[in-house]
Amino acid sequence: MGEQVIPPVRGRPRPSRREQRTRRAIALTGLLGALAVVGVLGSLALGALRESSPPPAPVVVPPPKPLRIVFPEGFTIEQMAERIGAVNTIAKERRKVTPKLKAAEYTRLTRRSKLPGEFAGDGKSRPLEGFLFPATYEFLPKTTTKQLVNKQIVAFHKAWDKLDLGYAKSKNLTPYEALIIASMVEKETLAPDERPKVAAVIYNRLKAGMTLGIDATLRYGLDIPPTESIKQSQLESDNPYNTRRLPGLPPTPIANPGLASMQAAAHPANVDYLFFVRKPDKVHHFFTTSEAEFLQYLAENGYGG
Repeated sequence: MGEQVIPPVRGRPRPSRREQRTRRAIALTGLLGALAVVGVLGSLALGALRESSPPPAPVVVPPPKPLRIVFPEGFTIEQMAERIGAVNTIAKERRKVTPKLKAAEYTRLTRRSKLPGEFAGDGKSRPLEGFLFPATYEFLPKTTTKQLVNKQIVAFHKAWDKLDLGYAKSKNLTPYEALIIASMVEKETLAPDERPKVAAVIYNRLKAGMTLGIDATLRYGLDIPPTESIKQSQLESDNPYNTRRLPGLPPTPIANPGLASMQAAAHPANVDYLFFVRKPDKVHHFFTTSEAEFLQYLAENGYGG
């Protein structure tokens, strides 16, 4: 047999170059369209995700922690100024902050000022002694000295407005004089239940025309520390706060009283006591209406006259 000849397989004819270019253009157009659809769907999905996600929480800065200053009952202007200096030092060392409060500014603002509210009277400048209510006050580093003083005066009025001054008025005493009595009660009394009794002695001696004999007033006027004894020359001085020699009340309060001493000045005990002296325990007082009994107690307990 001769060599078998296998005829070529007939298939689809090879496309021309023009047809190939056309097909490629169609395919490229389809691809671009598909990519565009994917982009649109992606944008819609991202938008939906953004709409469903909550907005980021704002950054909350915590408020600055307040500082505290404690003014005990019976503190004077001078002692309060010293306390401001001490608190400033602690704030700088422990909190690393420098408060705006200034001890010198506190003294300047309170040593001479018009008295607040109903106490203004003739409008003359006087010390704010008695009106700087003793309490615990919170303040911020940016709190000014004037703002602190105003807080104390507001606190004073809140306490003072609770009083019924009918008794003082019945004795022809002004509100300012009642405040002076409250300050003396504060400085003379350690046992709380004795405040009304000390106030009664002051009222009784004023009524009798006697000198008050309150050593705390002389200590205030001559700046005698409580740790020092009062000298005879000081007892004989003409200082206006020397209630051993001069009749009547001292010219101003001698401290800043708390509410309890204010209430005692407004409502003294109903007693006839004219004399009192601190007992050896240095806390309580011996009270009596008799001068002879008073002098006898002094002698028996080693007190001078």
